[in-house]
Amino acid sequence: MGLEIERKFLVNLNKWFPPDSGLVYRQGYIYTVNGNTVRVRIVGKQGYLTLKGKTKGQTRSEFEYSIPAEEAEEILQILCDRPFIEKIRYKIPIENLIWEVDEFLGDNKGLTMAEVELTQENQNIIFPEWIGEEVTHDLRYYNSYLAKNPFSQW
Repeated sequence: MGLEIERKFLVNLNKWFPPDSGLVYRQGYIYTVNGNTVRVRIVGKQGYLTLKGKTKGQTRSEFEYSIPAEEAEEILQILCDRPFIEKIRYKIPIENLIWEVDEFLGDNKGLTMAEVELTQENQNIIFPEWIGEEVTHDLRYYNSYLAKNPFSQW
């Protein structure tokens, strides 16, 4: 079983400077009634289908599959609710971890978050100076929540 152990943080924009131009992500959700998530994502010219279970602590099951971008686009248009999540993602290696910083666009413009995937929940982390408040346990900062309740409407 695939597991995702992840922590999320707001980014201090006074200390954050993008290291490059990042990659544009566009994703949508097919909602379930049991708290699991089905996500379709396009990154560049590659599509992905991701299935995620409910979060327990900082951990949840995750299964991700590459699919043709054309099929991902069709799924986004036909099956996914609106609005989509649009963002620029920057990947920053620090020590033995990869920090992913998302600068949200569209209805979530103004929100910038960082997340880091871990191998265990109690793993020691060296925090970059641009890390702000931790929001791991605040469901409002899950992308699936932001798709239904955009940051611009908070």
